[in-house]
Amino acid sequence: MPELAEVEFFRKRWHLAADGSQIVGIKTHDQKKLLRSLDLVSFRQALVGAHFESSRAAAKQMVFNFSGNVWLGIHLGMSGELSIAPTTHTPGPHDHLVLVTTRHSLVFKDPRMFGRIDFHVGQSAPPWWSRIAPAIRSPAFSVPAVTAFLKRRARTPIKATLLMQERFPGIGNWMADEILWRSAIHPARLSGSLTTNEVRTLHRECRQLCRMALAAIAGRGDRLPANLNIGIPNTWLFNHRWQRGQRCPLTGVVLAHATIGGRTTCWSPARQKLI
Repeated sequence: MPELAEVEFFRKRWHLAADGSQIVGIKTHDQKKLLRSLDLVSFRQALVGAHFESSRAAAKQMVFNFSGNVWLGIHLGMSGELSIAPTTHTPGPHDHLVLVTTRHSLVFKDPRMFGRIDFHVGQSAPPWWSRIAPAIRSPAFSVPAVTAFLKRRARTPIKATLLMQERFPGIGNWMADEILWRSAIHPARLSGSLTTNEVRTLHRECRQLCRMALAAIAGRGDRLPANLNIGIPNTWLFNHRWQRGQRCPLTGVVLAHATIGGRTTCWSPARQKLI
């Protein structure tokens, strides 16, 4: 599933192509489940003729704002991606939304259809946007806030807790593994077992990793990096976690894999000890 930095990457892709453009047409697969919750008549009436104004990403979601107080929300789900095509683009079977502008077609492709399209007209933010938790890099993501959240999830493995979007928005599977590896915390540790110093370390590494991931993934070029060719230093767990038999870049010990909190998890046994 795309995480914080991947979402920002795709937001920028549409933003750069749409900047200053007007929507002149919309192509959809009306019967697909991504569109069933929309009033498609109102959707088309509001967007066709509207001009692109701005966009933002938050957690695993993004919003595109158009003239007339139109809000278009995109959640990429498991396999969604945003791309740019010519104005003559004919939608493929997985191109569930195509916004035709005066210069390009903005394409939302989602083969597995776990994504979501949200729509709203109004000056104030809709609930599907305003209810997103405060960003990890914001002042609201404080050590006391993280401490209190971990206490409420005291019997939950810390790996599973890090995936809870109501406190750690935008963190997904690989980012959670990276944060725990950098924090030297075993992913199966119960959230309530972390010491005060460990919580402070976890808080610091969450903020630091979000900053670095945005710079490394969302801030480079016009192509999303492949897993093992991401162009970031070899001292990231990211570059080693995908294949069995890889070694920890800090200790040289073979990495371990298991399902923790329902998700495939990678850690360094020499660095992250279960205590």
